[in-house]
Amino acid sequence: MMKKIYSILTFLFITVFSANAATVVGSVNGKPITDTDITARTELMARQGKTSTTNRKQAFQNIVDDYIKLDYAANFNVKPTDSDADKELKKMNLGSMNDTMRSMARLAVRSDIAWQVLMARTIVPTIEVSDKDIAEEKSDIAREHGLPIEITMLRLIDIPTDISNKLTKPKNCDAAEKMVEDLGGYPQKITAMQYELSPEIRNRISKLPILTWSKNENNTVLLVCSEKKTKEYKNLDEIIKQNAIFKKASFAADQQLKQLRRKAVIIINDDRYKL
Repeated sequence: MMKKIYSILTFLFITVFSANAATVVGSVNGKPITDTDITARTELMARQGKTSTTNRKQAFQNIVDDYIKLDYAANFNVKPTDSDADKELKKMNLGSMNDTMRSMARLAVRSDIAWQVLMARTIVPTIEVSDKDIAEEKSDIAREHGLPIEITMLRLIDIPTDISNKLTKPKNCDAAEKMVEDLGGYPQKITAMQYELSPEIRNRISKLPILTWSKNENNTVLLVCSEKKTKEYKNLDEIIKQNAIFKKASFAADQQLKQLRRKAVIIINDDRYKL
């Protein structure tokens, strides 16, 4: 009778334990990843505004990358702690978290800290940027956000293509105005900070040389008369250089991560998470 009761209790224990145990959907370098981990990571991604129809698959990939980054960083004795992660999590204001979610959040932050340290130590010192790289970065910033530069420009609107085709390179802004007036046009002279201009205009003038007419788009032609750097511009070149270095370093880091993924032992038990 005792044996029978023991068998029943054992069966119930195994059944309850199995029902509540997390399913291991894969592993990376021997570290298991469960469906509960993925659910927690997906919730974290949602709280950070990163939502998509493939969230669970992306969450699995992110966890894999986190472990790979931390394993690689450990070779350089870069080992961020949970305490380091908690300091950053306080700044992120992600709300209350259960144990699994907090564990996944710590994993994500620790891997990010480790990866940034590795970039600073091993990749950034090897990066060189040319004048062309800086010019392209400056052009991107000018187009997307605008620079602290005072722009004086002419805008011609409702100008037919046959008339705009007659525009030639002027010696100065006054000559440009007279040229347009002689053709029967009415040039609008504008002086404004580049970042105050509309994105469309910034995009059109970002690579337009001084005193050069733009192409006629929607019967509108632009010409930049002059540019004047303001006091805010003083440290911009160095900031732009650092941005250019960071972009190149980030690209190099992505390539390195791809190589590390190929070398990692990644086991996937669920076809939904195949990379």
